[in-house]
Amino acid sequence: MRSTVKYFMLLVWSCLYSYSSYAQLEKVEPPFWWAGMEKSEIQVLFYGTNIADFSISVQEEIPVTGVIKTENPNYIFVSIETQDVAAGTIHFDFKKKGKLQFTREYELKARTEHAADRKGYTSSDVIYLLMPDRFANGDPDNDSVEGLDDKLDRSKSGGRHGGDIQGITEHLDYLEELGVTAIWSTPLLEDNDPAYSYHTYAQSDVYTIDPRYGSNADYKNLASALHKRDMKLIMDYVTNHWGAQHWMIQDLPSYDWINQFPGYAQSNYRMETQFDPHKSDSDFKYCVDGWFVKTMPDLNQQNPLVVNYLIQNAIWWIEYADLDGLRVDTYSYNDKEGIATWTKAIMDEFPNFNIVGEVWLHNQAQIAYWQKDSKIGAIQNYNTYLPSVMDFTLHNAVEHMFAEEGGWRSGIMKAYDNFVNDFLYPNPDNLLVFLENHDTRRFNDIYDQDINAYKLGLSLIATTRGIPQLYYGSELGMRGDKSKGDGDIRRDFPGGWEADAQNAFSASERTAQQQAFFEFTKKVLNWRKTSKAVHSGELTQYIPEHNVYVYFRSLGADQVMVVLNNNETDQTLDLARFAADLKTTSGTDIITSQTIVLTDRLTVAAKTPMIIQLN
Repeated sequence: MRSTVKYFMLLVWSCLYSYSSYAQLEKVEPPFWWAGMEKSEIQVLFYGTNIADFSISVQEEIPVTGVIKTENPNYIFVSIETQDVAAGTIHFDFKKKGKLQFTREYELKARTEHAADRKGYTSSDVIYLLMPDRFANGDPDNDSVEGLDDKLDRSKSGGRHGGDIQGITEHLDYLEELGVTAIWSTPLLEDNDPAYSYHTYAQSDVYTIDPRYGSNADYKNLASALHKRDMKLIMDYVTNHWGAQHWMIQDLPSYDWINQFPGYAQSNYRMETQFDPHKSDSDFKYCVDGWFVKTMPDLNQQNPLVVNYLIQNAIWWIEYADLDGLRVDTYSYNDKEGIATWTKAIMDEFPNFNIVGEVWLHNQAQIAYWQKDSKIGAIQNYNTYLPSVMDFTLHNAVEHMFAEEGGWRSGIMKAYDNFVNDFLYPNPDNLLVFLENHDTRRFNDIYDQDINAYKLGLSLIATTRGIPQLYYGSELGMRGDKSKGDGDIRRDFPGGWEADAQNAFSASERTAQQQAFFEFTKKVLNWRKTSKAVHSGELTQYIPEHNVYVYFRSLGADQVMVVLNNNETDQTLDLARFAADLKTTSGTDIITSQTIVLTDRLTVAAKTPMIIQLN
């Protein structure tokens, strides 16, 4: 009897010890992987109190290609090679002094068919940028969440307002009707900053959707719902920094996981130092290594562990959520070599994917430096492998051109001058073109909700080369004054909350002005879906005369003529000037649905665009 009791006590003690050891393991990242990936060597992070005291092996015949222990004993990075390993469960054994303490199962999932061949967004798409906290509140139960400090407060422009993934999903009919084909949502990953967390660029856990937006499964379901409508989902990804509340920032794997001076130093934001041949070392360091803001520690992409962590995290989300593209925040603030390594790894995994980088510069040559295969970057033997960049010089121009009279460098001439410099870009068709975004002045505030200015602006970005991006609410004439703070350019979409006085998602509740903006946007964007010439045709532009800009998009017999009259008066064009491209005598203005005779002259109304599908 005593021996039985003794055996039982030993068994209980053994189980408790094993459980205690296992309890030391607090996080495993990535939480799982897939069989058959291009990136077959996966580096698994194990985190827990003094986890480095253990030695780790794999039960199955899978090569362990590296074990890295950092200066912090709470981390172990274990690399395994999964090439030719079938989907299933593998087992990591944690041992001390040769004795097994506990085992952690790890899953290699089967990939979805054709996952590697996924096609990213292209110039055939129209992207709708929204801020989830400000778009629609589909689930009020998750407005405030225990354990996350920033609670619901719609009275504050910088507070949490409660928009979420369910709110987006519930309004896909609206977006499909509008004619957009892809959604770019600002970040949705957990951000536990005590204030201003709604923008979610200061992330605290990059494997978890913020519970105030929903769950990982909700995000995956959003992608699925979009795909059923032949629409796409783009993730806003942040490589440059995390939030100060990120669990790894709270317990750094190593001192050099982030850039330190020591501790905090502000970026000088002078991205020109990335390629300036005359730069000082200190100016360069404060641009690249300086923190974007004090609450966003700057990640050190010169540390291979950091770069590999970010590569795996991005690939994990693309594969898990079935994403169609990435937009990368503050791309040109990263370490140049580190971000190029990150970008190439993702494009190697998904060759038909698309990634656009935020390169907020004001010179085409400097922006072009950051696009894949740039001849300008090649001067310094540099290649980002980044397929797309944002056309900020065009954005700069549209903020002013529609309020200016024509001149040598003013008015609509600014559009022409922008496209003149396309020879600098390796692929101008893959630039992101936009009137505004979540960081800029609202177009309809600049132009005082002048629908004629909006029609000219939207017609331009919808028909020129590149991928047009619309900012939420612009299609209703939404305003926002940047000088009043970011919250004012990130207002709540009217009708996204049950108690809202007006529901602008519904045509019956829109004002006449809102409906006019909406109907114009809907007509242009839905027509654009069908225009192969606009998607991928040659752009031929004519030097503006009298503040009127004319250009053609041509793909074989499919041809579109665009006329933008930026004057306060009607203008009559002599069509003989365009004879080399205008080889027909009629067409249909897709805006008015009227047949247009194109023989000798064409009169264009004041402040009016014409998008003419040529016969």
